[in-house]
Amino acid sequence: MTSNSETTLITPRLKNLYTEQIKPAMMEEFQYSSSMAVPKIVKISLNIGLGEALTNGRALESAINDLSVITGQKPVTTRAKKSIANFKLREGNPIGCAVTLRGDRMYYFLDRLISTALPRIRDFRGLPRKGFDGRGNYSLGLREQIMFPEINYDSIDRFRGLQLTINTSANTDEEAIHLITLFGMPFVRQTGG
Repeated sequence: MTSNSETTLITPRLKNLYTEQIKPAMMEEFQYSSSMAVPKIVKISLNIGLGEALTNGRALESAINDLSVITGQKPVTTRAKKSIANFKLREGNPIGCAVTLRGDRMYYFLDRLISTALPRIRDFRGLPRKGFDGRGNYSLGLREQIMFPEINYDSIDRFRGLQLTINTSANTDEEAIHLITLFGMPFVRQTGG
């Protein structure tokens, strides 16, 4: 009983940052009528697509292992929705894996992504702003899984990219950019003119 209550006392650093600094700053910036109207990050989804899973069974196993090590959560296997003869793909074949993070795990992952993983990218100049979808969600493609320090470089069989989507409750991209920037996401600086 005591161990359960002790774990609830430790809140993620970015969750505290949101409630103490980001929420008041967003209230002031956008003049929301209620604190409940302030946008927040709802979930983070990670996805690895594997075309090679059709011929190499170990590829899917390896990708699932990598994604579970990165997120701390067991991924689900995604399967083909329809058959495509040109790709030798049949309906129901496993073609990837995905994880959806919410709550404290989401904040812990976002903290590791911003402070540890992104700075490890070679020649990193910032994230592009073109990944917003018009509804306040941001998608980003990462080329290699080894940017995460949890991945042991010697244990990987192949470099695999992954797709990352940050879903927010923002109504516009402007609000979402401001929210995610306040969390510390390193976007490319816009040049005036």
